[in-house]
Amino acid sequence: MKLSRLRSNSTKSRIQLLHQYYSYTGFYEFVLLALKNAFPYIVGFIAAIVTLNQFVDINLTLERVTQLLPVYGVLGFFFVSETILGLVPPEIFIAWSGNMPRPWQYLSILALLSYSGGLMAYWLGKCITTMPTVHNYLEVKMAKQLRNSKKWGGILIVIGAILPLPFAVSCMTAGIINYPFKSVMYYGSLRIFRIFAYGFVIFSML
Repeated sequence: MKLSRLRSNSTKSRIQLLHQYYSYTGFYEFVLLALKNAFPYIVGFIAAIVTLNQFVDINLTLERVTQLLPVYGVLGFFFVSETILGLVPPEIFIAWSGNMPRPWQYLSILALLSYSGGLMAYWLGKCITTMPTVHNYLEVKMAKQLRNSKKWGGILIVIGAILPLPFAVSCMTAGIINYPFKSVMYYGSLRIFRIFAYGFVIFSML
């Protein structure tokens, strides 16, 4: 009984210390500010998608694309999507792989392409910072935000890898803030786990 209490108190103290660290370093403020800055773009994107969906069934269109394109065309389209913003839901391609003769083989290819696309997005982010205008803006006006982003870059990568958010955006951001590439490769590998987890769920429903 005493041992369980000690473990509970130890766990609680670690959580409290972590909370104090995030509060002291401004992590919560950083997240709120990032959400505040991204909110108008998220709302605008959702509004554009909803408006477009009134005239064109986006999901049906994407499904038809996977039906009309040859296998290499679908895989190429998926890789480009996962490299540039990653706005096309990967679930559509996972469902496509579930209807193929060797679903797990195609799912493995999708997982590797998604992971590779994120790494490619990282280098695109690095290239963006070579533009003088972008570089000066980041160095002068975004200096504090960049320092904070470098502290918690791993969390940003993990969030993008496992949650239903564009993985490419997280990786591109990591490239912009010059987050270590080895760490991006390490944390980003969770993307492969996510693809397989979603594949297991979707395959069981097909």
